[in-house]
Amino acid sequence: MYIKKILWAIAIIGLVAAGIFAYYVYGAMLAPNTNFNNDEAYVYIKSTDSYEDVRAQLEPLLKDIDKFDILAKQKKYTGNIKSGKYAIKKGMSNNDIINSIRSRNIPVNVSFNNQNSLEKLAGRVASQIEADSLSLLKAMTDASFLKQNNFKTETALGMYLPNSYEFYWDTSAETFRDRMLKEYKRFWTDARIAKANAFGLAQDQVIALASIVYEESKERSEQPRIAGVYINRLRIGMPLQADPTLKFAAYKLPKYKNTVIKRVLNVHKDIVSPYNTYKNRGLPPGLIAMPDISAIKAVLNYEKHNYLYFAADANRFGYHKFAKTLAQHNVNARAYHRYLSQQGITK
Repeated sequence: MYIKKILWAIAIIGLVAAGIFAYYVYGAMLAPNTNFNNDEAYVYIKSTDSYEDVRAQLEPLLKDIDKFDILAKQKKYTGNIKSGKYAIKKGMSNNDIINSIRSRNIPVNVSFNNQNSLEKLAGRVASQIEADSLSLLKAMTDASFLKQNNFKTETALGMYLPNSYEFYWDTSAETFRDRMLKEYKRFWTDARIAKANAFGLAQDQVIALASIVYEESKERSEQPRIAGVYINRLRIGMPLQADPTLKFAAYKLPKYKNTVIKRVLNVHKDIVSPYNTYKNRGLPPGLIAMPDISAIKAVLNYEKHNYLYFAADANRFGYHKFAKTLAQHNVNARAYHRYLSQQGITK
């Protein structure tokens, strides 16, 4: 009888212990432990982060960080941090959260356009991935990389074709740069290279011309016609006389720092610069802006015509009037200059 009581007591203690253990396991592993109202929250874990850094991000998102600590130690996560962007969904348990931040790195879309210098591009990209702007700029301007891939300082920006690309958030600066080189090479198919060669331009020259076309007009329907004007000028040895190149040259001078040139004047045409296409024949040394892909395609598929001139159309904002003769062009240009004067735009 006495032995039976002992056995019963042991059994009851065992059941209680099992219950406590089951409650502990449920609480530490399986019970929901999120503390936010949205459907999901994100954590961004840097390559240099420690468990304490991850914990600091998680603490405001969880009901009980201490229980998370216990399971993280048991699952050896504390010494095996994985960098990246991770999602925590509302109602997740500690076990689910650890599984997510250990192995479910989420890709991010990196997009850029209109970043008209490597410095601005680095800043734009740095706002979307872990790599900072300084490391990105260093990778973009690395002399050995540029030389190995036939780029110069003046043409390096042309390697970065504006678009939206999928990366992991913890992408390094060098990985980003190398991926962009692959995208650049993918864009330049044999057919596109053949088109460029057919009218005597290398890839970097096409992009330089596309940057001028893009700065002249954002209207895609007009870009092939504008490209055709510049191709015609190049063929006959006429200076490009592209106003956007004058602005580019001016903005490099201290005199024009923090200014906006709304009207190109004769004084701008006297600027001494390889980018002054009024003084210098042919294309400038490199691109003056980041052209949209539409402008690059416009150059490769330029409109064949006999126009040599164009001027902004005061009656259709964003469009231009084209002319085959200088006399007709002067009429169009005077009409636009009158419009600028009426608007009080003098410089």
